[in-house]
Amino acid sequence: MNRENVLSRRNRLLVLLAAVLVLAAVAVGAVLHAAGRAAQKDQEQAGGPPVRSGKVTLDAPGRGVFRNMAWGPHRDEIASVAADDPTGPRTASGVRCLRFHTAGGTGVCLQAVRGGLREAYRAVVLDAHLRELRHYDLAGVPTRARVSPDGRSVAWTVFVSGDSYAGTAFSTRTSVVDTRTWTVDRDLEDYQVFVDDRPYKRADINVWGVTFADDTRFYATVATAGKTYLVSGDRTARTLRALHENVECPSLSPDGTRIAYKKRVEGASSDAPWRLYVLDLRTLRESATAERRNVDDQAVWRDGHTLVYSLPGDYGSDLWTVPADGSGRPQVAMAAALAPAFTGRAR
Repeated sequence: MNRENVLSRRNRLLVLLAAVLVLAAVAVGAVLHAAGRAAQKDQEQAGGPPVRSGKVTLDAPGRGVFRNMAWGPHRDEIASVAADDPTGPRTASGVRCLRFHTAGGTGVCLQAVRGGLREAYRAVVLDAHLRELRHYDLAGVPTRARVSPDGRSVAWTVFVSGDSYAGTAFSTRTSVVDTRTWTVDRDLEDYQVFVDDRPYKRADINVWGVTFADDTRFYATVATAGKTYLVSGDRTARTLRALHENVECPSLSPDGTRIAYKKRVEGASSDAPWRLYVLDLRTLRESATAERRNVDDQAVWRDGHTLVYSLPGDYGSDLWTVPADGSGRPQVAMAAALAPAFTGRAR
């Protein structure tokens, strides 16, 4: 075979190989496009809100950030919408969390870690671009998470036994981490508790539901001897001081004067015992909101007047709003969502 024939054959092979590669690329593109269309169609058929992949940051003003509960490839991802258009298109981050909160450009994501013989959990502290700064193994199932207004302190609560606040056979562990020094208070039960201004010690103390006033002062729930208390906490003094009874999962208002919380009410079912209340910290006067259904959540203040909280929905959870002053009526804010926070807001 002469040199010209060899070159001609080689050229034909190269052309054939290039054609095969082009066809393969077209086929792969078609498959990926079809898969994307199928996922979108599945979501539309399920009736879920539209969700798309994109960039999510925790320091952009005027955004609502939450755990997306819509069925599809972005379920459980942290997503973002315009705070003034909560039913608009969602941008999903790719970061999956069971519980989430953000403030001051810092985020905390409580997530499942799969791969072993049983499911494990961890708390991940995130920067404003959702990049991991630190992570911590958790001793139980995630249930509550909060970040201080300046982003310098992060708290989380897990169930270490039992799986519901409604009963009495449960135990919690609440931890706080300083994002400047990365020192960790592993268990707030190690703090000195005061009830009626006297030191109080019992083996049955549980602490949960931190809400921060600043990076060292906070409020939380302490349960003991069949009662629950709102306590004020001081990380420097390592103390918890009881302020008011029958308060669970407190949430401090942006101006620091009121606590939204769930209260056990007489006559309610033991499976659905809570109603949403607001406590004035100056007078300790409590008032019911217009939400009469059972609220098993740590509410969030959208602003100084409106509370946001979750109730069961078609996708697991929907977000509702109600005025904090007892007026108005509950309204659906966002379907298929959980664990909301608002960027560029005080709390």
